[in-house]
Amino acid sequence: MANGGKEGLTPQAARSLVDSIDVFIFDCDGVIWKGDKLIEGVSEALHTLRSLGKRFVFVTNNSRKSRKQYAKKFSKLGMEIDEGEIFTSSFAAAMYLKLNNFPTDKKVYVVGEEGIKEELKLVGYESIGGPEDGRKSIQLESSFFFDHDRSVGAVVVGLDQHFNYYKLQYATLCIRENPGCLFIATNCDSSGNLTSLQEWPGAGCMVSSVSCSTQKEPVVVGKPSTFLMNFLLERFKIDVSRMCMVGDRLDTDILFGQNTGCKTLLVLSGVTTLPALLDPSNSIHPDFYANDLSHFVQLLSL
Repeated sequence: MANGGKEGLTPQAARSLVDSIDVFIFDCDGVIWKGDKLIEGVSEALHTLRSLGKRFVFVTNNSRKSRKQYAKKFSKLGMEIDEGEIFTSSFAAAMYLKLNNFPTDKKVYVVGEEGIKEELKLVGYESIGGPEDGRKSIQLESSFFFDHDRSVGAVVVGLDQHFNYYKLQYATLCIRENPGCLFIATNCDSSGNLTSLQEWPGAGCMVSSVSCSTQKEPVVVGKPSTFLMNFLLERFKIDVSRMCMVGDRLDTDILFGQNTGCKTLLVLSGVTTLPALLDPSNSIHPDFYANDLSHFVQLLSL
């Protein structure tokens, strides 16, 4: 294939890529599944790559579930994936706090769902907010005072289908008024394949709201930030030159791979279309692209 990701993956290039890679890093939404529906041929493709001795890491920006919950989802879809192979942006947020010695006597306010709260709990942090605050409302009356917990030392914002004005105000007050309060974003994806039929607003929409309200920029721990890759390299002692990032988004997956020195493979089964890839205004080009994961693996036998 020509340089710059401008042509489709050939059988020869596919075989050469597989021979040069020890570890494949897979995004999930748009690569493995769409919503709760497995993308056709994925299970067989992963089995083939496993049989060739390849190791897997699944890295998703979707923070709604914990690693344990994602392992259950894989199992429900007919694939047995070890929890230790799964890395979510919710896990990345928890590890960021832990590795930066966030004090355990401080609380974390969560604009997000159970995946973030579960991962925080696993590393010993108390969190408030999350889904339960999605049921709360406020009355904008002249005498109304919105109180918040002064012991909150960090606000973590991720994908939140229960996002509301209550959460926005709570997060804003914590970041503005609690001295030293951290503002952490699991990711800034604008949209995602949250169901099998449509794209939906992503975590970036919630993050942008909080950023606008506070006039502050967050620390981003998910793709394309290098934080998670640095963690993976430290844990697994993997040579980054022998890794390939497989994803469906240019601005997160492919940029993540490029930022960290991996080879990159774009699949067109999710957010990015071929016209978007080839558009002259696009400045992010993968090393390779294929229709989907099954197409990539099928090329190996041609």
